[in-house]
Amino acid sequence: MLFTVILYVAAAVCLAVSFVKDRQKTRQALVKAWKSFERILPSILGILLLIGLLLAMLSPETISAVVGGESGVLGMAAASLAGSITLIPGFVAFPLAAALLSSGAGVMQIAVFISTLMMVGVATFPLEIQVMGRKATIARNALAFVFSYAVALVIGAVVG
Repeated sequence: MLFTVILYVAAAVCLAVSFVKDRQKTRQALVKAWKSFERILPSILGILLLIGLLLAMLSPETISAVVGGESGVLGMAAASLAGSITLIPGFVAFPLAAALLSSGAGVMQIAVFISTLMMVGVATFPLEIQVMGRKATIARNALAFVFSYAVALVIGAVVG
């Protein structure tokens, strides 16, 4: 909580310094930031609604059974597959992970979910093949998938 307050105060001070230094550029930056916020707001609200519905429909017991700490390798497999095929931005994924953790999901399962979500791109596979080629795309995604399990094991050892 204190760290968050410090960050907000630092941001306010930097904004004030910027405003004193060049009012016009600061205003332009704030307008651009607001327009960006307006563009992503519908996506954020939609994803938050989806998360809310998901958490309302699934009881903590169900979440715990599927991806809880006791679900073991099968729970990790389910989480990694969900992460690999899901296309969620990071700023939504982390609050989702926190909500799942508080509802009974396991740390290693969430770690592999977040890792695969960020690094493995089944949804972006066709575009990646066009840019990098089939061989490089398959190699990158396979290595990222394996690395996600390594990350989960390390986090499980550190936290658990």
